[in-house]
Amino acid sequence: MATYDTTNQPPPFENINLYTANPSLTRAVAAFGGAAGGAALKAYGEWAGSAATIASGRLANANPPRLIGVDQRGNRRDEVMFHPAYHGFMAHGFAHGVHCSGYAPGGGPAGDGAQVVRSARINMLSQVEAGHVCPLTMTHAAIPALADEAAGTPAAERWLSRIFSREYDARLAPAATKTGVSLGMGMTENQGGTDVRANDTSARKAGDAYVIDGQKWFMSAPMCDAFLVLAQAQGRLTCFILPRFDEDGRRNGLEFQRLKDKLGNRSNASSEVVFNSARAFRLGEEGRGVQTIIKMVTQTRLDCATSAAGIAYQALAQAIYHARYRHVFQKALVDQPLMQSVLGDMALDVMAATAAATRLAASFDRAAANEAEAAYRRILTPAIKYWVCKLAPRIAVEAMECLGGNGYIEDFPLALIYREAPLNGIWEGPGNVMALDLLRAAFREPEAVEAVIGGLVTATNGHAAARQAAADIAAALKAGEGQARLAAERLALLAAFAAMVEADDPFAEAFAQSRLGGKYAASYGAAAEGHAEALIDAVMPPV
Repeated sequence: MATYDTTNQPPPFENINLYTANPSLTRAVAAFGGAAGGAALKAYGEWAGSAATIASGRLANANPPRLIGVDQRGNRRDEVMFHPAYHGFMAHGFAHGVHCSGYAPGGGPAGDGAQVVRSARINMLSQVEAGHVCPLTMTHAAIPALADEAAGTPAAERWLSRIFSREYDARLAPAATKTGVSLGMGMTENQGGTDVRANDTSARKAGDAYVIDGQKWFMSAPMCDAFLVLAQAQGRLTCFILPRFDEDGRRNGLEFQRLKDKLGNRSNASSEVVFNSARAFRLGEEGRGVQTIIKMVTQTRLDCATSAAGIAYQALAQAIYHARYRHVFQKALVDQPLMQSVLGDMALDVMAATAAATRLAASFDRAAANEAEAAYRRILTPAIKYWVCKLAPRIAVEAMECLGGNGYIEDFPLALIYREAPLNGIWEGPGNVMALDLLRAAFREPEAVEAVIGGLVTATNGHAAARQAAADIAAALKAGEGQARLAAERLALLAAFAAMVEADDPFAEAFAQSRLGGKYAASYGAAAEGHAEALIDAVMPPV
């Protein structure tokens, strides 16, 4: 059989430090309070970009979890089995505190840019295996909800104290016997979806606990040790913590119906569940379930934006890496003027998304001690999530085109990235929900919204494009629901520009001129004129 040498194909994208190869991330971490974590993040980036880690990520996604509903004798088992690669990622995440490190034991701020450093880890993790980030994110996000109720709720205090273990324990066993625990979430039901007030799962008082009956259409992740769920109590929609096992070691009344057959995120299990007289403990007052669980949701929305920024970076990095090796028409693809324009234009958005998500993480570090930062967090979380999560699929699709046919083949990384990219825009509220959250904030606290927008303009040193953007945002918010998406996007772009200025990003001005003013096309390749080659090297230096 005839053989031939393969030429003009780049080597695999591996053994590349995902922290040092991303100057936008390293610059933002240093600018927004995470400098002390730089050495640890450099080591983390080396692990994340290694050939072994990348191979494990592919294994975890090629071997999705299986639900074992009943055992061989017909007894309820309700256990999800994962590939060892998935457990390896979970153990590594626990060891590095991805599930808890944004907070100090007890639930207060951890200090020293802890949220910023953790956010950088999420950025890198999402580039190689995003599925396991889900339970890590939910466990971390449960901390503020539990901490606010711990003083008056023994169950909340008990679970809060368990979260901070750095040991991963994959066993299906009572939490009291385990060395580490994870928490999940169940909000939506099949008849309501986003409209959680339409939930009909019921909760009735039974001593110091409640008995829950009903269902959840999406419950993630089903192998967690407990779940924050919403159910209708006598005082209306209420938040509960519902464990897998009762305190006496007996299995609780959770019956998993099936695992969702998802487009992407294949390594992670998402499920449908029925509650059959399951015991749970109230978090917060009856009737204030949304207000209680939103403390969790706000944190998970930060991780959605951070993860989307990481996915966008990895897609662009794959395209740049390919273009540097691939030669067409007698020169490297990266040296072709039109390809330069496309890659450079994409780089502007990816750099801005990284800066915006990292600056948002800093507001989570600072909010407890600074009302202005607390307002920044409340108002900009939905806007930044909206824009960054919309950005990731656009970048993934364009990056696939840069690789041509190879980009569309499952053997190459972009197929997995492409399937993963839309998910963060759906989780924790899709685009319309984010835009409406911003609109509600403008209605409920107009002075705070005005102050946040004014602060962004000040951070840009009163740049003319920022002032115009502020006026556009005010007009869109005043126009109401019909322009809520416009308001969210413009606000996110303004926040991204301000973050780039604060981080001394050399391309902040180019971003402002193209995204807040100037010429900006619906497809990439029109807005990097005069900067394209430098942008490519800036977003990913040659390796």
